[in-house]
Amino acid sequence: MQHNKINNLLGWICFVIASVTYILTLEPSVSFWDCGEFIACAYRLQVSHQPGYPLFAMICKVFSLLSMGDTTKVAYFTNMSCALASGATIMFLFWTITLMARKLLLKNNKELDRNKQILIMGAGLVGALAFAFSDTFWFSAVETIVFAMAALCTAIVFWAILKWDAHSDEPGADKWIVFIAYIIGLSIGIHLLNLLTIPAVVLVYYFRRYKNINLKSGIIAFLISIAILGLVQFGIRGYTVEIAAYFDLFFVNTLGMGFGSGAFVFLLILIGILVLGIRYSIRKNKPALNLAFLCVAFIYFGYGSFAYIPIRATANTDLNNSHADNAFTLYGYLNRIQYPQMPLLTGPYFDAKVTAQTDGSTIYRKGKTLYEQAGKTIETSYDHTTLLPRIFSQDSQDPLFYRQWLQLSDTDVPTFTDNMKWMFSWQIYQMYARYFLWNFAGRINEQDGQQQMGGFHGYVDGDWTTGIFDHARHLPNSVLHGNTYTPLYALPLILGIIGIVYQYRRNKRDALIITLLWFFTGLAIVLYVNQPGVQPRERDYSYVASFYAFAIWIGLGVIGLAEIVPKKINANVAGYATIGLCLLVVPVLMANQEWKAHDRSTKMTPHDMAYNYLISCPPNAILFTGADNDTYSLWYDQEVEGIRPDVRIVINTLFGSDWYIHQMQGKMNQSAPLPITMTFDKYKEGVRDYIPFSEKKIYDSVELKEIFDFITSDDDQTKVEMQDGSKLNYFPTKNFKMTINPDEIVRNGVVTPAQKSRITDSMQWKFDGNYITKDNLALIDILVHNDWKRPICFTATMGGRDLNGLQPYLYKEGFVYHLIPFKPDTTNKQQTKVNSLVMYDNLMTKFKWGNFKHAKYLDEQSTNLFYPVITTTFLELAQGLMQEGHNDLALNALKKYDQEMPDIYPFMGMAQSKYFIIDTAYKLHDTAMANKYVASVDSYLTDQLDYNYNMLQNSPDNVNAQDVQFGVSVLNAMAEKAKANDQAELNTRLLAQVKDYSTKFSKVLGQ
Repeated sequence: MQHNKINNLLGWICFVIASVTYILTLEPSVSFWDCGEFIACAYRLQVSHQPGYPLFAMICKVFSLLSMGDTTKVAYFTNMSCALASGATIMFLFWTITLMARKLLLKNNKELDRNKQILIMGAGLVGALAFAFSDTFWFSAVETIVFAMAALCTAIVFWAILKWDAHSDEPGADKWIVFIAYIIGLSIGIHLLNLLTIPAVVLVYYFRRYKNINLKSGIIAFLISIAILGLVQFGIRGYTVEIAAYFDLFFVNTLGMGFGSGAFVFLLILIGILVLGIRYSIRKNKPALNLAFLCVAFIYFGYGSFAYIPIRATANTDLNNSHADNAFTLYGYLNRIQYPQMPLLTGPYFDAKVTAQTDGSTIYRKGKTLYEQAGKTIETSYDHTTLLPRIFSQDSQDPLFYRQWLQLSDTDVPTFTDNMKWMFSWQIYQMYARYFLWNFAGRINEQDGQQQMGGFHGYVDGDWTTGIFDHARHLPNSVLHGNTYTPLYALPLILGIIGIVYQYRRNKRDALIITLLWFFTGLAIVLYVNQPGVQPRERDYSYVASFYAFAIWIGLGVIGLAEIVPKKINANVAGYATIGLCLLVVPVLMANQEWKAHDRSTKMTPHDMAYNYLISCPPNAILFTGADNDTYSLWYDQEVEGIRPDVRIVINTLFGSDWYIHQMQGKMNQSAPLPITMTFDKYKEGVRDYIPFSEKKIYDSVELKEIFDFITSDDDQTKVEMQDGSKLNYFPTKNFKMTINPDEIVRNGVVTPAQKSRITDSMQWKFDGNYITKDNLALIDILVHNDWKRPICFTATMGGRDLNGLQPYLYKEGFVYHLIPFKPDTTNKQQTKVNSLVMYDNLMTKFKWGNFKHAKYLDEQSTNLFYPVITTTFLELAQGLMQEGHNDLALNALKKYDQEMPDIYPFMGMAQSKYFIIDTAYKLHDTAMANKYVASVDSYLTDQLDYNYNMLQNSPDNVNAQDVQFGVSVLNAMAEKAKANDQAELNTRLLAQVKDYSTKFSKVLGQ
């Protein structure tokens, strides 16, 4: 069989193996993080968050049609689109490795002998399948996320440039370059990751076409590649839209034409320039210029998918992020201007003080007939700056984290050395090298390890491991027997290093090309993104293309290893033996170890938790949520499956935007417009962005309507003058109140008639902030004008500030808090108040539990976020029912928890929650359940304490003293509970453990 036929066949076999793997382990419904938003936007062709992924949405829309009208299957088929794209990525990786391997083994265009052909195919199989079963790539392959298709674009581009390289001397070979340009343009509509292949592509072109290869010309070629990358990223992708915006400004504001007219004229001019350039290059026979113009034109063709954004924004879809219906808004949308811009070359340290602030460029917004000025950007100068700023963020907890990580005291002034230490230890090691080693050395577990101080203090969560010394370290059983413990014994890493060494010895040019691909898709992202501190989640998915590049070296390592085999062995036998060994110790090992950590085929947590949020809400409720996992699955459930379309979901992090408030004033699904009475002019961009508190010594609570009328007044009497002479609305008191009509509350169904006596005459609370932003302002408007006609709810996972001080009147009814004007209950010792009978009905009869107990795999969000929330919710319900004298119902609730939830310990604090289950079970006289959980908690805590005791003997500085103290205290508390409930034998055993550990850890416990 010819080489090409074998190559094609094995490439397709790799596609089948990878695709079948991903489909078998596919998540059957929506996943956490952005997936819910992506599926909802694809299914109904809506506009997702910045910078927009229009081509991705359109591709997923096509796959969603395979559901044949069954909306519960939409997510499965959009997930499948990513599984198949990932399988195709593996196929192109196979062909890429075989092209590279062929160049290594085939010199002077000689014919391939059988042995070399075997090695080439073996290299492709090992490298491609190793990447197929790698941790990060597999994770993205089984859910609807952009990184699967972005990796496919990267694979196609790199394979295409190697195909061009192989045929560059043939007529018409430059069609491959044009094809690459088109794929790059298309990829912008999926993710910007693919642009980072440009330096490697240019280097291949340079090595092939340039005659005088030397250091000087090589540096020039590299700089040209950076310039081309900048042209595509900032010129074609960014400035094209910005220039169109200013054309539109001129045509609308100066010439009096309609919105979009100037942008359309600019588009015609751009098309004219490209057409004239291509015609000129043909007439003057300038092939290089012709290729350049064609490439730019085809990048624009691909980039044209972004026309989707303003088209769908104008259609006013339910999900319509930023409402980018004009060139200015589109430019801001594409460039994510609402997010903080990270300094790159120069900038402040985190302790820097502001020395000056000056106005920058003008911000324009779309008015009724003209573009209006909405203010100016602010350019800030600081007193403590540096080159290459890394520790610059003054937001939230970032300064504290910098000091902890760098071991700086509160008075230490950060230096450039600290700046570089942070870059290497946290940004490069913790947030890249650790991820790299997860994939090719092994991984401890899926816990978030960003703050683990580089492995200090005995922490193992989120770390990498080879697995070789883990039993000698006496790691806890909770780690060693966990589904996400995936030691790879560093075998893929070793084989990849062999491939690097081998290629650098045999073909330095190709090795340099892969190195450039690896660097730009890995470390260059680290340097450019300049992450300021702890991220909402681990970011390994950002570097998947870098891991792709290393997989090429894993494949080439097979050939390098084969050359080490003694020459006495028959060449064919040596080749087969090497390939067989490498297949076993790399892809087969990886598949075996990683399968259990990626099999999501039985997990329904995201879907069902979103379902429970929605079902928790009374009819026609307004539900305020946080971002990401508080919202995206909700969007999916409602927008795709049509679950509770009467509930209006309000994402609090967007509610501070004028476009979003305006959107909330319209009908959505079966939800009526929100009762927001402000006109757009009252809250548009640049108006009431910030309303400060100014103390006016008003000690009595003030009606919320008076506060609202005061802060929305345009009368100068209601404003305070700022230092720059401008005048802002302000609020003079934090003491708010709302007078309540109990009859109205009952009539509107907020509470039952039996609960009327509990209703207060006046809700009084204190606003817990020093300024009001648009989200607070819009909520106040709703509270004032809702007249209790629609229930107002907040998800149970929202932060305290987002609740606006309303906590005294928030009652849990499941997984949401319902605003109810009950009189404050001073006898209630629970921190969380529950509307117990409503909550009981929800938990016992209406909710779904995501196959929590029987799922083969639960991700970190399921175990670390929602499992504790569910546990706490059942405990709060049981305690609320007991307080009201419903002990039988409380026991039913506890049994329901035991029936539906697995007995797991994602982190140490869960032992305390299980202790409260024990306490409640004893109080309800279910001794068997209480003792079962005592045994479980005891097993977990002794496992953790034994691990710490081993560390105490070998590396005492790494003992986690807090865990030790916590563990011993919980054991002691369980012993006391056992004694109080006549469990003498259990009490004796637990007290013996407490005594034993108290002796072992006497110094740690301060005894």
